[in-house]
Amino acid sequence: MKALGTADRLVTRAAGGLAGSGPILLVLATWWGLAHSGHFTPFMLPSPEAVALRVWTDATQGTLAINIALTLYRTLAGFLIAAVLGIGLGLAMTRNAGVNWFFDPIVSIGFPMPKITFLPIVVLWLGFYDTAKIAMVVFDAVFPVLTATILGVRGVGKELIWSARSMGARERDLLPQILLPAAMPQILSGLQVALPIALIVDIVAEMTMSGYGMGGAMIQASRLADSRGVFAGILEISVIGYLLVKGMAGLRRRLLAWHQEVLH
Repeated sequence: MKALGTADRLVTRAAGGLAGSGPILLVLATWWGLAHSGHFTPFMLPSPEAVALRVWTDATQGTLAINIALTLYRTLAGFLIAAVLGIGLGLAMTRNAGVNWFFDPIVSIGFPMPKITFLPIVVLWLGFYDTAKIAMVVFDAVFPVLTATILGVRGVGKELIWSARSMGARERDLLPQILLPAAMPQILSGLQVALPIALIVDIVAEMTMSGYGMGGAMIQASRLADSRGVFAGILEISVIGYLLVKGMAGLRRRLLAWHQEVLH
């Protein structure tokens, strides 16, 4: 009976995984059909197997590992800096009226502004190297984290704060023991939004500044009219983005193991 139960669970998981990958398989099948339909030249739309072969070639030659490592380094470095700055400044704005008075108009103006327009200025100040690309990532990714932190802390129920105070909690204990845990789901939502933004901005910066990295490799392939290289870059970036998003979702479940959204 136990073996049958285990088998049933495995079948259920396999079916769920197949159902979840259904849209991706449909896209791949459509891509394969269009590529082999005769309506597109291999230059306009290379086949999935040709692109997969190009990815394998890049992997065996070592260029893929180098480009992925550089892109992930810039993306994650900028994301982590943005996370620290966004959470720290968001908490300060909710706890200090003077800090909120100074930064609130800046955040209100900066959040909806397309930060990529500052790229020429960043290049003038910092050049074309990693520092400039990481700075652009930080500049873009910090705002979702900052606003999520502010909304999360301000959304904590007053009854919870009053209860903590009535039980003897001091003011300095409210932030680490009450406000921050209660705001954690909202903060993690901001981090989940910021991580894909960090990857997107880094890819755009690499495309603009060239050099090594996933974006730089795609631009180089485009300049050489290497269609398979361009599509291989799209595929590789899609996989990296998917893994980052899934990894962040797993981290959220782990950090919120005590929260009702995970328990239910």
